[in-house]
Amino acid sequence: MSTRIVLSSDHAAIPLRQAIAAHLSAKGFAVQDIGPTTPESTHYPKHGEAAARIVANGEADLGIIVCGTGQGIMMAANKVKGIRCGVCSDTFSARMIRQHNNANMLSLGARVVAEGLALDIVDAFTGAEFEGGRHADRVNMITAIEG
Repeated sequence: MSTRIVLSSDHAAIPLRQAIAAHLSAKGFAVQDIGPTTPESTHYPKHGEAAARIVANGEADLGIIVCGTGQGIMMAANKVKGIRCGVCSDTFSARMIRQHNNANMLSLGARVVAEGLALDIVDAFTGAEFEGGRHADRVNMITAIEG
């Protein structure tokens, strides 16, 4: 079974989100793009939350969310219990949030990273695996904060 990835964005990031969806589909991932599809102004918190709930409920293995900076949508996603989402603008950080923090969501800024770099970041994130070991204790500490 291929890895299931949910994608969402606000209006500012539709083109980048669609490029990511096509890129991941071409690589064989099962992509669920939950929109939006029209360029009317929309609120990033609802899109971050919607994708995060799909990941938290086990309907997707990973989530990738995008807004102008990646920051606001990431903050909304991280409010959902069970979500560990990091905003990345480089491949090293994207790999590390998977390997060391067992992140299950990635956030990108469409006004921060160009499409080519964004796709490299996505590849680094999806290509990395949680290392466990000493990192598992730290991830458990993060999870314990959720209550």
